[in-house]
Amino acid sequence: MEVYPVTESSRLTTQSTKQQARQTDCPECGGKLTRDNTQRELHCVECGYIVEFDTIDHGPEWRAYTTDEQEQKSRVGAPRTQLLHDKGMSTKIGWQNRDAHGNMLSKRKRRQMSRLRTWDERYRTTDSKGRNLRQALGEIDRMASALGLPETVRETASMIYRQALEQGLLPGRSIEGMATAALYASSRMSGVARSIDEMVVVSRIEEMELKRTYRYLARELGLDIAPTNPAEYLSRFASELACTDETERLARELVDAAVEKGVHSGRHPVGIAASALYGAGQLSGEQLTQEEVSTVAKVSKVTIRHRYREVMEAAKEANTL
Repeated sequence: MEVYPVTESSRLTTQSTKQQARQTDCPECGGKLTRDNTQRELHCVECGYIVEFDTIDHGPEWRAYTTDEQEQKSRVGAPRTQLLHDKGMSTKIGWQNRDAHGNMLSKRKRRQMSRLRTWDERYRTTDSKGRNLRQALGEIDRMASALGLPETVRETASMIYRQALEQGLLPGRSIEGMATAALYASSRMSGVARSIDEMVVVSRIEEMELKRTYRYLARELGLDIAPTNPAEYLSRFASELACTDETERLARELVDAAVEKGVHSGRHPVGIAASALYGAGQLSGEQLTQEEVSTVAKVSKVTIRHRYREVMEAAKEANTL
């Protein structure tokens, strides 16, 4: 049997290994240790033995009980965002003419701050590309707010517009048209569909220009946009009509049957969703009128009647009814 001498390096390695074991295993029962940041202690999840306590709290030394207090006491700025042309990294001089103690500035200082705000605003967009991007992102934010789209859709639309600007796709086309097309593409990609009619209502362009610009944008950027599923409109239409859960469930089954049979191919998805919701109301006894569904979905009653017959026939073939 050979005996190897214990060197200083091997002793340190053994000590570090034991220390790591103590940090992960409970010394009492060998259970797993977990650190509770609120109580600032390291304890065992099996037996509750407290291994360490009163450790250093890396959180802020101030307390905030509301969102406003947290924003006032926070020492950092807003996170980077694609919704601003400079991604939120530039400076901004506030509009309040008060000093750090809350006292009103003198007339001379107010004039000076007004000039500083003017130059600060000019330096934020020093070239035509920055001014173009700033106007477009403001337009995207305005339309998204009017349509009730979430921030994720706005972020995606901003990134699409930035790509179009970098690849030189804007010459010969309006900023409003490109911004609207980017927002429409983003809503479809995110599964929060809005119809072209709804986009035209909040935009400053005509329907034909939106369609042309959207096709051009999707083709040049190679956007992978699947056909809109009519089911994406059901929740919003059902909410506006105050439908019951049973009616919405039946409408989804009718839409699934129509998609399975290919009825939606070449048809407007809004018309399919509206007719399915109308048919579900008839089946559940809620008795939704064509006028009510037409007003909410913004499609004609003739479209609802035609699509209704096709959706019901597809449901019968699929044995959904």
